[in-house]
Parts: sequence; structure tokens; C-alpha cells
Amino acid sequence: MKSPRALPMTVLAAGLPEQVTIYEVGARDGLQNESAVLPTEVKAEFLHRLAGAGLRVLEATSFVHPKWVPQLADASDLLLRRLVRTEGVDYPVLVPNERGLDRALDAGVQHIAIFASATETFAKRNLNRTLDEQFTMFEPVVRRALAGGLRVRGYLSMCFGDPWEGPVPPDQVAAVARRLAEMGCHQLSLGDTIGTGTPGHVDAVLDACVAAGAPIRQLAVHFHDTYGQALSNTLAALRRGVTTVDASAGGLGGCPYAESATGNLATEDLVWMLDGLGVAHGVDLDTLVATSVWMAERLGRPSPSRVVRALAG
Repeated sequence: MKSPRALPMTVLAAGLPEQVTIYEVGARDGLQNESAVLPTEVKAEFLHRLAGAGLRVLEATSFVHPKWVPQLADASDLLLRRLVRTEGVDYPVLVPNERGLDRALDAGVQHIAIFASATETFAKRNLNRTLDEQFTMFEPVVRRALAGGLRVRGYLSMCFGDPWEGPVPPDQVAAVARRLAEMGCHQLSLGDTIGTGTPGHVDAVLDACVAAGAPIRQLAVHFHDTYGQALSNTLAALRRGVTTVDASAGGLGGCPYAESATGNLATEDLVWMLDGLGVAHGVDLDTLVATSVWMAERLGRPSPSRVVRALAG
């Protein structure tokens, strides 16, 4: 007889949120960094299964030019013809510019995200703009989106370290966050793009953002596990009152800016920790693990998530 699966012991800790929103990025940030290009129907099924696991925010795809992200070249087809939306689930998409916004509007999107840089070098390499010029590019996108009744999320990349510039001063991150908030972004996701952050660094960045006028309730966190710090950094953010955490089912996606990067925080690993802390999240772990195993089979490689490996092994 098969033994029951392991469960974390729930030990409530003081000073944590009662509930956390998991902003699932596997279908966008995860798949865009995978070498395989999956059929559109597989992506649609993936999103359907993630919704079935209880996730209520699913970043569905990106309207970046197909030349730069061929893995998501089917964004319009996915949203207009393949995706069967689940009631109560939000399906935001990433848009890089006004052309991307046009495509998102044509697809009936209600929630978009823009992708900013906290450093000069990455802004030039990723956006072909200076740190200051990126806001000129984003301003009409945000203005038009807000005028159309859309919500706009702002991603900030390289908030903790940059492979070309090294450690990033928290005040520099806060200045970018403030400008995005003033532009009208309802939420700011602070990204540890190369995974070099540590809990004390997380505190410093959050302190700087709050001091600059971006309240904790407006901040989300997006950690990569390159150096094994994603969960400890997430816990540090939760203790400061952050209630939205980005994660990727099965740990999908790598980081192209750091050698040996293990990619995004796995949603299953996050759920296991939240269960142990008694923090509500609404996700059924068994269904989520089964979904990640299903996706790993289609990608032809095992999931890097420790929880997936432990429960599905």
C-alpha cells in the first residue's frame, strides 16, 4: 500500500500576512526562457491546469516581438482562439511598447505588465534605452492602458544585482519604483534577476522603496534561486508585509544573465513553505505538482522544483 505523502507541520509565525497572492509566471516568464517551443494547445492546457490547481493570477503570455521571444510568438492565437478562461482568474500579459499594447487590446486583455530596468546597463542591453529614456517609452503605453480601463503592473529587473554593474544601490531601485508608481502602475514587482539577493538586502530595498513613496501594499517580489536564496528572501519580504509573490510552476525558466542559474522560484516550493507557516494561498499542491509533472514530460526534462521531485518521485 502506498504511504501517504508528506505534509509540512503548520506552525504559525507572528508578523506574517494571513493570505498571499501567488502571481504565477510559468506560462510567460517560465516558457520564454525554455529552449523548447511548445504547441499553442499545450500552453492553453497548461493555463487551464494551473487554474484548476487554484491559482488565480496567471501571466499568460507576452506581446514582445516574435524575433526576440520566438517561444511566445503565438500570443494572439493563444488568447483569441485557444485559451478557455476560468471564471475568477486574471490573465495578465507582458507588453514592451505601444505596438505590443495594440496587440494586447486586440486580444481583449484587461491587465498588462511593463518591464523596466533598475540599472543603466541592462536598460541599454534589454530595451535599447538609457535608464531615463525607458520612461519615455513606457509613458504612452501606461497612459493609453489606463485610459482603456486596464490595470498596469510594473516589473523592475536587476533590483538586487546586475551582472555588468554589480550590486545595485537600494535608492536607485527606489527611484525607478517611484517613477513607475507615479506613472500609474498599480503594482511593482521587484526582481532579483540574477538571484544574488539575501534577506538583509531585501529589507534594504523594501525600506528604500517605502521611503520613496511606494507603500508595501503596492510591492510584489520576484526572486530567482540561482544561489538558493529565493525562499529565504521571500520569507523576509513576507515579514515586511509583502502579500504578492511571483513564482513559476515547477521552477520553469532559467536566467540568461548568470551562469548556472536555476531560474524562477518554484511555485510548489513556495506553497510548501506557506503551508508550513499557515499562510493561506488557495492552491491545491497535489494538483499543481501533477501539472508540473505533465509539463516536464512535454519539455522532456525533469522539474527543478525540489517539492515536485519529492512528491512525484
